[in-house]
Amino acid sequence: MDALPVTPAPYPLFSRDGSWLTFNERILNLAADPRVPLYERIRFLSIYSSNLDEFFRVRIPALMAVNKVLHTAPVIDETLTPGTLDDILQQVSVQQEAYGHILTTQLLPALNKEGVHVYYKEELLPVHLEFIRNYFRTRVLSYLQPVWLQGKAARQVFLENNALYLAVALASGEEEEFAIVNIPAVLPRFLELPNTGNMHHIVLLDDVIRQHMSYLFPQYRITGCYSIKITRDAEIDLDELKGDILEQIESGVKKRALGVPTRFLYDAAMPLYLKEMLAVFFALQEEEMMPGGRYHNLKDLADLPTPVKKPSFFYNKLPPVRVPRLDQEEHILDSILQRDILLHTPYQQYDYILRFFNEAAVDPDVEEIYVTFYRIAAASQIANALISAARNGKQVVAFVELKARFDETNNINWAKQLKAAGVKLVYSIPGMKVHAKVGLVKRRRGWKTDYIGLLSTGNLNETTARFYADHILLTAHNGMTQEMELLFIYLQSRKQPAEYKFLDFKYLLVARFNLTHRFTALIDREIAHAKAGRPAHITVKVNNLQEKAMIYKLYEASEAGVQVDLLVRSICCLVPDQPCSANIRVRRLVDRYLEHARVFVFHNNGQEDVFLGSADWMVRNLHRRIEVCFPVFSLAFKKQLIDILALQVADNTNAVRLDAQLHNLPILPLPGQPAVNAQTAIYAYTEGLSL
Repeated sequence: MDALPVTPAPYPLFSRDGSWLTFNERILNLAADPRVPLYERIRFLSIYSSNLDEFFRVRIPALMAVNKVLHTAPVIDETLTPGTLDDILQQVSVQQEAYGHILTTQLLPALNKEGVHVYYKEELLPVHLEFIRNYFRTRVLSYLQPVWLQGKAARQVFLENNALYLAVALASGEEEEFAIVNIPAVLPRFLELPNTGNMHHIVLLDDVIRQHMSYLFPQYRITGCYSIKITRDAEIDLDELKGDILEQIESGVKKRALGVPTRFLYDAAMPLYLKEMLAVFFALQEEEMMPGGRYHNLKDLADLPTPVKKPSFFYNKLPPVRVPRLDQEEHILDSILQRDILLHTPYQQYDYILRFFNEAAVDPDVEEIYVTFYRIAAASQIANALISAARNGKQVVAFVELKARFDETNNINWAKQLKAAGVKLVYSIPGMKVHAKVGLVKRRRGWKTDYIGLLSTGNLNETTARFYADHILLTAHNGMTQEMELLFIYLQSRKQPAEYKFLDFKYLLVARFNLTHRFTALIDREIAHAKAGRPAHITVKVNNLQEKAMIYKLYEASEAGVQVDLLVRSICCLVPDQPCSANIRVRRLVDRYLEHARVFVFHNNGQEDVFLGSADWMVRNLHRRIEVCFPVFSLAFKKQLIDILALQVADNTNAVRLDAQLHNLPILPLPGQPAVNAQTAIYAYTEGLSL
């Protein structure tokens, strides 16, 4: 309904997945950056590893499928090009080598220098053997489940997704046999050992098990022990859900664990004959088998113990800023009726959002509460407030997106609790996700009904709000809140947008209804200003930029003379430094907080229009989801958002710019120019707002 025709044009596009890999490379670069505190560098290694696991679970299956049909079907998406899979795997291989180099030549020696020794491919010191032996016997042994791959005791074994195993080669006389031993995920990956002098020691669980493998195979000689891990396709077919949706998605999540392999990671030291035997035993294809290091799942580095405590090991703390005006208000709902509130989290306290829902739950005049959930916090106070509201006799309607990838199980658990409390649950719309982050409270006082709305760029999730940088608007704007009510009426229908053609949003920009047309019209207006000789400028901040029609529109704007600043954290398929993009600058900002907000500023000859929202400019967001973007009317709030964007554009410490080869080029201060770190500068800026 809201789709735009894409006119063929000789415009260049980056590969979606190649672009994403350069984003993950940027995370790897921060792990190698000596300016970043030591344990934060280790955390970036963990993030890189976690991201790559998801990439192999989600994107590699799609690339494999594309690779199979490239020679028999036309390419329908220029961001997926012939040879992409081979290129991607080569990029991953190069990055993995860099990963190992950073860990072994920079971070482990740096830890050692600080008095923290992590055993890594080393013999254990005699002083630690008894401690480790006792730990193995009392804490580890009961979790081990060895499986023979050959002989009378052989049986089929199913390797769980992303679980860790050891492939063991065993000798008895002249014969060699093989087995698989699990590395239990329920135990901590790292074990702190007794100190030796001023040195603290840490060993991986993998090596604790290796050291005592003879306990499991007492009649055999251990001739080899190699780590292995399998990653499985994580996609669930949810396009044609009918009947009990919750039950079907629960079933789909369980089946995900049985998905086909997309990567079999093995220790590169493994001999060829064992690798080939495992390929036959687990029915693996050659392209699915990838060499790695002695240890896998290094996302667990996020849990590396900190036996030595130094402030310099971590970023300096930035405690969320309070807003005195709101602290002094007895009721935040009344405060919103007086004037809008704009919060910048995590720089400012998320408590005010919790108050919004808590007060609504107990306010005797509140009759109805509506909310969309995409990723619910595991211990969600917001969900608990809705449960209390329902038990307090209020009508509560919650749209829970059961198809939020990797959060399905948590969302399902909360959906059951909400439903049991009397909350009206609305589940996924067939073939479409609801990614909007909105809430609406209706409160009746006498003859008057107040509409109080919450519109956010990020999930209603107090856990991720601690490190996701977002903006949240609390408003009683009559036009926007009335349209939010219409949106919730539509969501309860669970119909396709084409069946609701009569919905005419004037204030809200809603994907599948009017979002792409409105953004296109705003770009066209800047083009008209440029052609008339007036200043023309667009600033777009998103997580991902991939949708072809919007990219082509930005190229058109650039060619007309519009200055375009793009802040794109992850995927960017727009190619800078080309004739068609001569007026476009693309920056990527990765720092202590995850840049998650979507912000859009159109100069409009000095009368700026500013929008916030949930929508990235990707095919999935603009054409297969319900997303909500919304205008900011307050001049003071517009200024705040423009000032914050200006700090991000000015960052010359952590920001990089993308070039035509997808390189992350550092942006450095010019001679005499001060260093600008956007996130610490934004924190100082929000402190000033609260004075």
